[in-house]
Amino acid sequence: MSRVVKSGANIHKSKEMKILFFNRILFTFALSIFCFFSAMDAGSAQESLLGSARVVFQTNYGDIEFGFYPSVAPQTVEHIYKLVRLGCYNTNHFFRVDKGFVAQVADVVGGRTAPMNAEQRKEAEKTIIGEFSDVKHVRGILSMGRYSDPNSAQSSFSMLLGDAPHLDHEYAIFGKVTKGDDTLKKLEELPTRREGIFVMPTERITILSTYYYDIEMETCQRDKSMLKRRLAASAVEIERQRMKCFP
Repeated sequence: MSRVVKSGANIHKSKEMKILFFNRILFTFALSIFCFFSAMDAGSAQESLLGSARVVFQTNYGDIEFGFYPSVAPQTVEHIYKLVRLGCYNTNHFFRVDKGFVAQVADVVGGRTAPMNAEQRKEAEKTIIGEFSDVKHVRGILSMGRYSDPNSAQSSFSMLLGDAPHLDHEYAIFGKVTKGDDTLKKLEELPTRREGIFVMPTERITILSTYYYDIEMETCQRDKSMLKRRLAASAVEIERQRMKCFP
């Protein structure tokens, strides 16, 4: 009799263990689904903030394209975009590459190898107020560098190589990388050395040149070209019908 009771208890315990195991799997699956859709929502929110301007940094390891968040940090965007238009980032470099954290562009005043003209220097030496926001520091985000003064940002900024929530509300986010994550991955694999708090590449990562464009203008040009082709095709059809009806 005692053997039967013991067997029944074991069966009951086995069922409990199976139910517990199943619940754990179900919870893990639900958590994974939640994280997946949360990431999708965050990505969609970031995309909706992007303006139409794009900038491309052509480095000796590949191109990196980024866009701006003009509604989040208007003064920062205006300043950085003007620096790009003036060619200030040409011959500058990434002085810091900390894998999984940031790739940081040097301040153009001290980071360029080419001399600066008066207009470039005047813009580069301006300081920008800290336009802190609720946008999160995740991979691909552009975030201004600064000193201890929250309003001391100038031209140095970081491209996030991973999530860094401790930077939220402390550093001004002004855009995100739109193309070139493969280039960032190359930078992450380069040999580095540590100098104080900074992890720095052992060889220079040069921004050889930069250019900018507007995706809305490109869309307009494509639409204009398509309209021209349609009008030309319509003109041909009208002429064909005219010749058919009025020979």
